[in-house]
Amino acid sequence: VQLQASGGGLVQPGGSLRLSCAASGFTFRRYIMGWFRQPPGKEREFVASIGWSDSTTSYADSVKGRFTISRDNAKNTVYLQMNSLNPEDTAVYSCAAIRRDSGGTYTADYWGQGTQVTVSS
Repeated sequence: VQLQASGGGLVQPGGSLRLSCAASGFTFRRYIMGWFRQPPGKEREFVASIGWSDSTTSYADSVKGRFTISRDNAKNTVYLQMNSLNPEDTAVYSCAAIRRDSGGTYTADYWGQGTQVTVSS
């Protein structure tokens, strides 16, 4: 199993980045996919998630209206388009494959290694 995140880098405030996460080794289309981030010195936090068929998305309040999550099941890839970036968005961004069990519990079965996003002038 592998989740390979890419697309991070240094960007100025107000700029944009598009993250990608390529998955392999599991049935991608059966998983909810999520993006999480860990700012320097802080706990990891939820950013966004997308359902199996691309019809259900969820966002943290801090990124609503600025970030867009999408997926391409044919390419086994999930994306995070990040616009209007600000220094508070600086973090290591990781993707995860999330499973929802019959009891409604969500579990991240697989994690990617993360990509650094730095927003600074």
